[in-house]
Amino acid sequence: MDPADALATLLSPTGRVNPYPVYEQFRAHGPVVQAGPVFSVATGYAEVDAMLRDPRFGVMDDALRDQLLPGWRDSPAVLSISRSMLRTNPPDHSRMRRLAAGAFTPRRIAAMRDVIVAQAEELVDRMLTRGRAGAPIDFMDEFAYPLPVGVICALLGVPAADRGLFRRWAADLTGVLEPEINPAELAVADRGATELRAYFTELVAARRRSPADDLTTALVQAHDTDGDRLSGDELLANLIVLLVAGFETTTNLLGNGLVVLLDHPREAAALREHPELAPGYVDELLRYDSPVQLTSRMSTEPARHGGLDLPAGSWLILSLGAANRDPRRYPEPDRFDPSRPQIQPLSFGAGPHYCLGAALARLEAQVAFPLLLRRLPGLALAGAPQRRVRLTLRGYASLPVTVGDESPLTDRGTPAGAPGATP
Repeated sequence: MDPADALATLLSPTGRVNPYPVYEQFRAHGPVVQAGPVFSVATGYAEVDAMLRDPRFGVMDDALRDQLLPGWRDSPAVLSISRSMLRTNPPDHSRMRRLAAGAFTPRRIAAMRDVIVAQAEELVDRMLTRGRAGAPIDFMDEFAYPLPVGVICALLGVPAADRGLFRRWAADLTGVLEPEINPAELAVADRGATELRAYFTELVAARRRSPADDLTTALVQAHDTDGDRLSGDELLANLIVLLVAGFETTTNLLGNGLVVLLDHPREAAALREHPELAPGYVDELLRYDSPVQLTSRMSTEPARHGGLDLPAGSWLILSLGAANRDPRRYPEPDRFDPSRPQIQPLSFGAGPHYCLGAALARLEAQVAFPLLLRRLPGLALAGAPQRRVRLTLRGYASLPVTVGDESPLTDRGTPAGAPGATP
């Protein structure tokens, strides 16, 4: 299969649901390949990592959007994404990122562990109630969505009662992140963006009336104090992206990761017995089935990567999912192995656009997986999981499970008979 045919397959529904065989078709032609008049595709770990860090490569700018999507300024979805830090280049990207970075410092993230543990415990309690007597429940509905959305909404200051609103709006909006989008899909994305913009317009007004100790208030005050630091469009766009990115990636990590662990019972048992191994497990889960499969970059100057000359204006699909399975970087890349050395997945990117919330997503997963395995040792699939037909954000639409019986623990997490357990 030549690279152009491989790209067509990758963008098809079949390729979006299972891209890994298609990545190998690209890889057979080299780590960076020309796949047609518009796209080149990078699948090599070293090459993707280098291009993410190379200042000659940036995200799509307004001029390219004008070529590829005339009238994009009339699209609430494209406008929301393009005015956020996700799709801007320095110096605008650096200016916006600095304003939000204070909420994601290592100290603040570490301080959230107890909150994440408490929320995860409550969700497991609810899973046990709803899954009583073997009744199947949807893991995505009951745990993978509510845990990260609760965490990011707490950071933003979104009321708990509103958190159920965002799942459909975000799912609609993120269609605009796909490499290709047709008019019907764009209309759906616009609908989600419109709902999100209306919600945050009201939240911004509320924070102006009553400031709070949250990230929304901080961004509103940055805008109101000095409009050059954050424009009105940028304020709404970044609130939307912080919310959506704050739970979409982690929701997919939790769903993808649970399926991998249930498919590898020996490794799951080891994590159950040794929760201190969670950081390595989470990095291997990120590598093995990345919740973010690709990103894109445009070259602003001529460059050469992976043996391919890339003129200025070249548009690159950087396949994070393929890079994470590059055999030159990871021997036996299709094998799930949490003990492999130096796991450094590119799932959160690299360079200036490295995911601002990566440490928070890792922490949520490091808490969630050992807790689920410990409290629910009988957790099992209750049918075939259903993948979302998306390529950029890889995850499940539904993941039916049965929870089994709760582990015989006392005092919330202390094994019976262990030191400190109630006799």
